[in-house]
Amino acid sequence: TMWRAASAISSRCAHRCAAQPIIFANNVGPSISRRGTNAAAAAKHTSSHLRTFSSQSNQADYLCVHVFVSVKPGTEEDFMLASLENARASSLEEGIARFDVIQQEDDPSKFVLVEVYKNADAPAAHKGTNHYAQWRKTVEHMMAEPRKAIKYKNLFPATCDGWDYGADANLE
Repeated sequence: TMWRAASAISSRCAHRCAAQPIIFANNVGPSISRRGTNAAAAAKHTSSHLRTFSSQSNQADYLCVHVFVSVKPGTEEDFMLASLENARASSLEEGIARFDVIQQEDDPSKFVLVEVYKNADAPAAHKGTNHYAQWRKTVEHMMAEPRKAIKYKNLFPATCDGWDYGADANLE
């Protein structure tokens, strides 16, 4: 059946993935290792298979902002709908590489907005859009506590191609 075929493919992929080396860029973290073999054998096996890094022009020096949101009980669905509408419009902005909305599995009143900006001017440009103003107005009364944003510098993916889903991407 189709399920058996998919399961067989999944098993083969899992087996192949388990045998693949774990590689850390810039010598950060443990040495190259393979499950079930030693690091020297893994290094020999992978040395010819390493991906080369892209040129500096494709380097992604992006600002990643994680916005942590707790909403009042009973407002989860409305918050999600407003946030998805904002994310759809935000993902089309020139300065935004990604705009993800995620919800905590074990506490549906907790959300994280993952905003990835292409340049230093993009966050201010985003906050100046009509859809952002509408989102703020819509969700303001839903907040159980003030939202908290933490800024991160991306390390991987190291290229723009690894982050940008582009205007023609099917996101739903």
